[in-house]
Amino acid sequence: MCGIAGFTGRLGSWGESRKVLNKMLTRIRYRGPDEAGIFIDDEVSLGSARLSIVDISSGHQPLCDDTGRYWITFNGEIFNYPELRSDLEERGCRFSTHSDTEVLLLAFREYGPDCLNMLNGQFAFAVWDVKRRSIFLARDRVGIRPLFYTFRHRQLLFASEIKSIFEFPGVERRFDYQGLEQVYTFWTTLSPRTVFEDIVELPPGHYLRFENGQAELKKYWEPSVVGSDGVFRGSMEEAGEELESLLTDAVKLRLRADVPVGSYLSGGLDSSVIATLIRKNSPEGLLQTFSIGFADREFDESSFQDKMVAQLKTRHHKAFCSSNDISEYFPTAVWHSEMPLLRTAPVPMFLLSRLVRENNIKVVMTGEGADEMLGGYNIFKEMIIRRFWARYPNSRFRPLLLSKLYPYLSQLKELSPAALKMFFGYRLKDVDSVLYSHLLRWHNTSRIKKMMLPGISGKQNFVDWLEGEWESLLSNAGDLAKAQYIETRIFMSGYLLSSQGDRMAMANSVEGRYPFLDHRVMEFCASLPDDFKLSGLKEKVLLKDRFRNRLPHEVADRAKQAYRAPLAGPFLNSSKSGYVYDLLSPQTTKSAGVFDDKSVSLLLAKLKNGKAHSETDQMGLVAILSTHLLWKQFIEDFQPISDNNTNETELRNTVASQSSQNL
Repeated sequence: MCGIAGFTGRLGSWGESRKVLNKMLTRIRYRGPDEAGIFIDDEVSLGSARLSIVDISSGHQPLCDDTGRYWITFNGEIFNYPELRSDLEERGCRFSTHSDTEVLLLAFREYGPDCLNMLNGQFAFAVWDVKRRSIFLARDRVGIRPLFYTFRHRQLLFASEIKSIFEFPGVERRFDYQGLEQVYTFWTTLSPRTVFEDIVELPPGHYLRFENGQAELKKYWEPSVVGSDGVFRGSMEEAGEELESLLTDAVKLRLRADVPVGSYLSGGLDSSVIATLIRKNSPEGLLQTFSIGFADREFDESSFQDKMVAQLKTRHHKAFCSSNDISEYFPTAVWHSEMPLLRTAPVPMFLLSRLVRENNIKVVMTGEGADEMLGGYNIFKEMIIRRFWARYPNSRFRPLLLSKLYPYLSQLKELSPAALKMFFGYRLKDVDSVLYSHLLRWHNTSRIKKMMLPGISGKQNFVDWLEGEWESLLSNAGDLAKAQYIETRIFMSGYLLSSQGDRMAMANSVEGRYPFLDHRVMEFCASLPDDFKLSGLKEKVLLKDRFRNRLPHEVADRAKQAYRAPLAGPFLNSSKSGYVYDLLSPQTTKSAGVFDDKSVSLLLAKLKNGKAHSETDQMGLVAILSTHLLWKQFIEDFQPISDNNTNETELRNTVASQSSQNL
């Protein structure tokens, strides 16, 4: 794993280009603390801050092929690199290292963009073609690894994180208000937009070629969308055999590393399955597992974690998260997320990855992706109930099913049928909408937008826009497939794998690996009929059926419990929340220029009255607080790295030879 950065063109002199590139790398050095390197020629500067996992001794970056034509800087892992290497050797390619970086570079040299379809991995990389004077950027299929870019005076600037781009001279730091509106609706921006003006992300499953001052963006992969009957025609047992075979191979590939690989153990089904497969496929090694516990029992799953630890006999480590921790580390989570947060859940993930690093582990496997691929989320069940209810919208009894879905939301427990209709009835009869499954969630979240200043909000209805964009793609898909596609494309990529995934792990120099997001697993799951995933209101049917007898029954048969953390309480009551009232003050609100100060004051007063409060109100407080933190950190108080604070003395510097300019 690495942090990468670079830009085309020169900044007056070789020394000035080097100085700026050093600052860009220093800003994200936590992504790659083991070593760093740069490559500079007359028309490009490439840099890498490396977290050494594969070929520790010789996998240095940026790396050049043996012809001197291609240079690469690479963030990620290519898990099937040994197989690709064998293929490339048969084609006559010569290797000077044992790294997956060199395999990726030569695969690109041999196959061009088509190599992306051969890769099983998680990656973001840039390749400079010395002869064509062009740069090629690419990102993995589902966006596990981040990559951002912008243009300035016909230059392309790129980096693993936005804060690195902000080290480039003259790049302005301003909010993109439409990006903020999208976060206040979808929990994330719609790719490629970010919350910063003129900074965009390379979308998952895309590549970009920049040549002669022109950029060409192309898609090479997207999630499969099929009908409700799927295309798999085998039995449940046959499907289970295939799923386990694919998952087992995905785990084996992700065990490839020259450092120990640990595993998260949440106490849920997904991470328990992955840890079980790790144990099965590396029985000789001592598996280290990691979990998070909460002081508040409402959020704690320790008893289920303990059951799995006892069964697998792992060396287990546990971090604990209190209300004080939430408020104390929330600014850190925002800094690394680089977008407003509507939840505090990234904070415990930061503490968990810190625990991993404290135990000298660089790589952990996790269970993310199973809920999206196999129908695990309550939003999928909610969609089924709402569609069932919509057939008889005046029914008194059908809405009652919804109260059982969210036992952790106290405000829903005592609602009458009439109140449930009010809460869940938004656009109930719009069952033909391709976005039907998510309309209610987005409507509830978008109430946050009502607190924005009138002059900057409401310019575009992004839900209607998205419906128009995806109508032809999703119109023939099954209802569950539509919901899964939406969850994968928006929430999973933009929030789950980012704010809760890569950003919190890499803040502590830890790499997460996701067997359920192996593209072969994803494509197989998409082919399954709905009732192999969600049967009635029973979730992840196939996964439970296949692994039930290998897990403690308390884990295998428990209902899905959403990963959550306390919301507003830590900021109103914690001893570590001294910054909160300053950031929510009328003065800060007016200076940040996003929210109406009277609306913020009213919300704060409402939440301080001691009564039970809605999830939406609490999310609103978290959104405002994180937005103001973001404004402080990146706009108002951002301090560019000084010339004296770079890690230049630690850089391994590589300069293109004069002859390479004439290829």
